[in-house]
Amino acid sequence: MIDEILSLVDKHEEWRGKKCLNLIPSENVMSPSVRRLLSSELGHRYTARDRFYMGTRFIDEIEEYGEKIAKEMFKADTADLRPLSGHIADLIFLANFSKPRDTFMCVSPEDGGYPGMWNEGLAGLLGLKAVAFPFSKNDMNIIVEEAEETIRRVKPKVVVFGASLITFPHPVKELAKIAKEYGACVGFDGSHVLGLIAGEQFQDPLREGAHVLLGSTHKTFFGPQGGIILADKEHGELLKSKVYPAFVDNAHWNRIAALTLALAEMKEFGRSYAQQVIRNAQTLAKALHEYGFPAVCPHLGFTRSHQVILNYGGYEKGRKIAEKLQEANIIVDCAVRIGTCEVTRRGMRESEMLKIAELLKRVIFDREDSEKIKAEVAKLCSEFQNVKYCFDK
Repeated sequence: MIDEILSLVDKHEEWRGKKCLNLIPSENVMSPSVRRLLSSELGHRYTARDRFYMGTRFIDEIEEYGEKIAKEMFKADTADLRPLSGHIADLIFLANFSKPRDTFMCVSPEDGGYPGMWNEGLAGLLGLKAVAFPFSKNDMNIIVEEAEETIRRVKPKVVVFGASLITFPHPVKELAKIAKEYGACVGFDGSHVLGLIAGEQFQDPLREGAHVLLGSTHKTFFGPQGGIILADKEHGELLKSKVYPAFVDNAHWNRIAALTLALAEMKEFGRSYAQQVIRNAQTLAKALHEYGFPAVCPHLGFTRSHQVILNYGGYEKGRKIAEKLQEANIIVDCAVRIGTCEVTRRGMRESEMLKIAELLKRVIFDREDSEKIKAEVAKLCSEFQNVKYCFDK
């Protein structure tokens, strides 16, 4: 039994870690030092806000250190590293600033919003009425004037910016003020773009009017899988007081230690990393467009984030594209969002983006033999096995 389990893990690491071109925008790779902390002795331990457990002094110091770095980097009054995922961070936020039958606004899943926040997700769980931001798929963004009218009409209690498909900054500055005039709490789910925000290359939601910035820590942000909440003093202190014991008991302190080190890496290397992520995405989008791929928003320069979105009209056609690419060890999702965060962390730059675009073209348009492409993918990946933008030599 043990041999079978270990063998499956080894096969996965050999395939996905060494031979696949990982272009999923919700994935990234940790540095070796951050990965080591996930298997540290901290993974066996508990602590709690009421000091029920003894032996936690170093755990407490690690958490305080991580919160300090996070507050400095995001210029937030408060930081909380305990949410176990971006979804749990969303739950904590919505549950504490809304009540059943309240209205809240976000981007609809039909427009690329996060399904976990919509009617079959947290809105349904909490009994909220979800209202969609008016949205332009042509521009991949919220329509400001129509959104203003909708806010006046429905008077939401909570407004959440951010999305799963996000190529451009959202109009937080333009809409937060009017939302607050109607008593709304304003949040920004930065799950996908948190690393770009940390690197000061996307937008700055807390300065633009959001009360709370929250999300996951393993997409453009290159930490372990988990969540984070950053906020102003008023909203942040309330949330911190409510996390335990209602939403998180054991916060997985090995994860928090790993996240703390990833925060330090991002503080040191985040600007250059985020700049390269965006340059890579723009280079890749332009090359794909020139080959005839349906990259969205050519009139706006395609993207200002880590995502290149190929519009195949839905998941059914998108799945066929994703499956065809997987045959050649090129990994995307069924929305055909192509992300540059992981390949950038591995050291790839603009010239590699041109190569990746060519590989996609040869698979999808030229229909070359997948085994031939697979060998070229493996060779390319073999040249970029070391993680960059970190303290490891």
